[in-house]
Amino acid sequence: MIGKLSGRIDYRGDDHVLLDVRGVGFLVYCSERTLMSLPAAGEAVALYTELLVREDLLQLFGFTSLVEKEWHRLLMSVQGVGAKASMAILGTLGPDGVSRAIALGDWNAVKAAKGIGPKTAQRVVNELKDKAPKVMAMSSGAAPEPVDVPDAEVIETPTPAARPSASVTNASAQAEALSALGNLGYGPGDAAAAVMQALGDQPELETGGLIREALKLLAPKG
Repeated sequence: MIGKLSGRIDYRGDDHVLLDVRGVGFLVYCSERTLMSLPAAGEAVALYTELLVREDLLQLFGFTSLVEKEWHRLLMSVQGVGAKASMAILGTLGPDGVSRAIALGDWNAVKAAKGIGPKTAQRVVNELKDKAPKVMAMSSGAAPEPVDVPDAEVIETPTPAARPSASVTNASAQAEALSALGNLGYGPGDAAAAVMQALGDQPELETGGLIREALKLLAPKG
């Protein structure tokens, strides 16, 4: 399994880059959002990768963070979602947007991706909702280590422009709050949705305050 590649971008296509790794060229497919974040041809970059193996096809997909890679893997596990559909969803929402949409059960956000119908969007949310907390607890800003290319300046992997997102505010607080809510008997999906909503309203919340606000949201209404 090829899990990460570091090298120079030989050229950029509409949906892929050719990455020169010490003289060996790897064709790496990326989402539109990821492609926009990469440097120009001739510059160094590092990408986490996922290898798709089929009877008549081998394809590498590249990601600037482990969270993006993990969502690609999970999206591909949903019936009716192939690599193209996964790239469309990640390209439209980004990994943080996918985390938020699935945690909140917002299938309309998923449906906004090109080629994704309502039934597929609902299936994505329903099948992955309980898996969202684990991904949310990962640091979505994590990027591969700086590239070390012979006779080249060490260049850190560029990341997409910062976007306000509840999922990146405080990964440690999210993980601790989700664990606490789970210990109190709340389901992973409900807990994740409450945590995401609380952070969306108050991004500065630390663990204690996040738990309190999530509990308020989970309390029976009426």
